[in-house]
Amino acid sequence: MPQHHAQWETCAAAQPMNERHERLFQELIQGFERNLSRVLAAVLVLVLVASAVQLILLTAQILLQPGQDWLGGQLIFLLDRLLLLLIGLEVLQNLTAYLRDQRFQTELVLLTALTAVARKVIVMPPGEHKDPLSLLALGVLILCLAGAYQMLQARRDSSG
Repeated sequence: MPQHHAQWETCAAAQPMNERHERLFQELIQGFERNLSRVLAAVLVLVLVASAVQLILLTAQILLQPGQDWLGGQLIFLLDRLLLLLIGLEVLQNLTAYLRDQRFQTELVLLTALTAVARKVIVMPPGEHKDPLSLLALGVLILCLAGAYQMLQARRDSSG
């Protein structure tokens, strides 16, 4: 009986040690995630600044060309680049929210996805043959993302 009691005490003493190791491991992983998010946010800021400068210079170059047909492909091209920068800003907001709250905000992710799909629809060249199945898939995707966003909003409104 005493030997059995000693085994139980050893097992009981090991339990808190395992919990401490688990807690330390979780803190290590969370610290890694936060630091990696900071690095990614800094890289994204650099890319967004460089991209914005490039877009401004490209727009100025296009504006200075005489007889530019804005209703041709140039407007769609510039809108594509502008929307891409906005998506980058939304991803940066997602990273910032994660660093602040230590969790991803599903609403922000859904809005970013909606913006990305809207970009795809907006910059589709007019008159180009479009696969009906692809258009249907885009429409269903937009409805699903919008529906998911609405459900999250409704849940937030009812709980808040």
